Amino acid sequence: MFVAVVGGGPAGMAAAVSAKRAGADRVVIIERAERLGGVLPQCIHSGFGVNYYGEDLTGPEFAERLRADVKASSVEVWLNAMVIEARPDKTLIISTPHGISFVKPDAVIFAVGARERPRGAIAIPGARPAGVYTAGTAQYMINIQGFEVGKEVFVLGSGDIGLITARRMALEGAKVHGVAELMPFPGGLARNVQQCLKDFNIPLLLSHTVTEVLGSERVEAVKVAQVENGKTVPGTEKVFPVDTLVLSVGLLPEAELIRQMGLPILPYTGSAAVDQFFQTDLPGVYVVGNGVGIWDLVDNVAMSASVAGSHAVKYEGRSSDLAEVLPGVGVRVVIPQRLSLGESDVPRIWFRVACPIPVGVALLTRGEEVIARKGFAGLKPAEMAEFPLKEEQYRAIRPGDKLHLRVQQP
Repeated sequence: MFVAVVGGGPAGMAAAVSAKRAGADRVVIIERAERLGGVLPQCIHSGFGVNYYGEDLTGPEFAERLRADVKASSVEVWLNAMVIEARPDKTLIISTPHGISFVKPDAVIFAVGARERPRGAIAIPGARPAGVYTAGTAQYMINIQGFEVGKEVFVLGSGDIGLITARRMALEGAKVHGVAELMPFPGGLARNVQQCLKDFNIPLLLSHTVTEVLGSERVEAVKVAQVENGKTVPGTEKVFPVDTLVLSVGLLPEAELIRQMGLPILPYTGSAAVDQFFQTDLPGVYVVGNGVGIWDLVDNVAMSASVAGSHAVKYEGRSSDLAEVLPGVGVRVVIPQRLSLGESDVPRIWFRVACPIPVGVALLTRGEEVIARKGFAGLKPAEMAEFPLKEEQYRAIRPGDKLHLRVQQP
């Protein structure tokens, strides 16, 4: 059994180790960078590994633990190697330092991660001066390259990376004037809002956005205004005199190789549909980690990838008995979107709500019939909620069912 893993971040390493431990004869990680780890080495804060290793680790420490697992499992690692074409028959064309290679594994696991939305994706008016960075780029420049990104900073978007970068810049001595969030609720985890903003007295402006960037050579100021019903409110503009604007406006799964394989892309995840083992509609082709949808915790990324790695070795082909799972009222994202039926392992479903719900009930329905229900407290769009099915609920699902997961408040 030959398994190829495309991507050497936390998802790729976890999937590769799991596949090798499950008995794969050969496992190869194909990583385009010069080292394994993905973005983990630039994430110097703690909070990693609590669920996966049972320890609270920094990003570099978590990456090192995963690299040690890869080495101990005798997984092959191809660095500076980039998949330039992926074919539906699982043939991969790879550019390496030694030339072009062709491989055709029995299973392919795409652990390609996600990319940040750039300024062009949100169309902020104004000039194009220096001093506008995505949060990940700013984080890399500070933590890896040791550069001072800016002295007077404003952050657009309250995603976790943006919140953590705001705190990091404050620790470096920059004045962070505020964090604007388009939605009426934070985009990041509650713990990051507390630890990164409130603990550092950084203002959070909900229902606000940057309406203009001012400056020619370098950012000189940003205009920020209140937003209601998707439109800026006249007369609410404020000007913040800053030299740096950091953008934390969302992540998009890297889906180009998945498209090349002919798999359709779901509009609400930006990636291919998968079943509970993260297998796509092409047997033997898997998508894991942030490449299948944006997770809240790296531990969940690694744990989900481990499921795919093990399944890629233990199972051949794919069950023809499938049910579809779709997001219903109140739910923005659901993973998986397919359920392979008749499996011995009872699946679990992950989902994100569209808006904060203090107390709610998640319902898995077939038409008007409720298949499963589970109560939740404190559902937030920033956090992935878990909905484990019971044995009898799973067995009640029939091939061809179109199920909806929805959330309602009492």
